[in-house]
Amino acid sequence: MSETHSPMALPAGQAAPAFTLPATPDQTVSLDDLRGKPVILAFYPADWSPVCGDQMALYNEILPEFHKAGAQLVGVSVDGVWCHAAFAGERKLHFPLLSDFEPKGAVARSFGVYRDKEGIAERALFVIDGAGIIRWSFVSPLGINPGADGILEALDNLGAAAPSEGTAS
Repeated sequence: MSETHSPMALPAGQAAPAFTLPATPDQTVSLDDLRGKPVILAFYPADWSPVCGDQMALYNEILPEFHKAGAQLVGVSVDGVWCHAAFAGERKLHFPLLSDFEPKGAVARSFGVYRDKEGIAERALFVIDGAGIIRWSFVSPLGINPGADGILEALDNLGAAAPSEGTAS
């Protein structure tokens, strides 16, 4: 079996690259829009693949846990906005799916998780703090759903490291 080039995901401690991607045909989401609260970036290969569907459905189920931590979940793949809309509708997803379609994979490349050979993103997770710094990253084998334990642990660590909010205005 030949070895496939595995990209190097950006590590914890590095600033997350800025991006703006379409969420719908007429709406975009940028990392700057989400600044001030934790962001979970979930890169995945393709909308309709079985593992991706299961992974996104799991995140949809535990979305309240992410929200308790004050975090916004964002899915990212190279699929187009209409494909995302159909997939999100079918799976009843309650978080945005961003289209890294044109130029294809540019944001995945900037995070070090684009697979040139296949033309898709890795199954990669990033937890970014409110200041835009990556605090945790993980790349899972394409065929394996990484679950949510690592995300939840990273969010817990953010909460433990953050000064208590609400004491100053």
